Amino acid sequence: MANAIAERMLKRIGWGNAETMSAGVSVLSRVPASEGAIQVSAEQGLDIQDHLSRSLSEELVDWADFVLVMDIYHLEVVEMYGGHGKSALLSSFADNYETGYDFGIIDPFAGDIEVYQETFGILEELVEAAVAKIYSLSNDSNDIGDLGEIGYKTVENDL
Repeated sequence: MANAIAERMLKRIGWGNAETMSAGVSVLSRVPASEGAIQVSAEQGLDIQDHLSRSLSEELVDWADFVLVMDIYHLEVVEMYGGHGKSALLSSFADNYETGYDFGIIDPFAGDIEVYQETFGILEELVEAAVAKIYSLSNDSNDIGDLGEIGYKTVENDL
């Protein structure tokens, strides 16, 4: 859902030279999105029916200019794959929020539709704020800098 939201935002702002990719740290590759994710995304005008999961790898981390993650465990895995300095917790990076708003995003998998809707709403706010920030930073300096400078707090939520 987060990747589809990011792609929609990129189209909205007309940033055609940016690419996004979604990958999981504890998933099998080539598994379709869950029915809940498909349904809630469709309710919001996004079609993810053809989405297939992808496992995070060193190659993907190397490919990315930066990696935004859902929780602290994901951040640790990305950094283990060489992403130190170019990875951050999504809620920390999207700093439009008050101090202390940093948190892990709970995976709605196997939850009821309301859990997917709540997660989509959180993702939409955070992803749109993050894309806007990246766009602004890249236009200001053509370089987003070192994401390692972004602070984050330990959270208790795991996917």
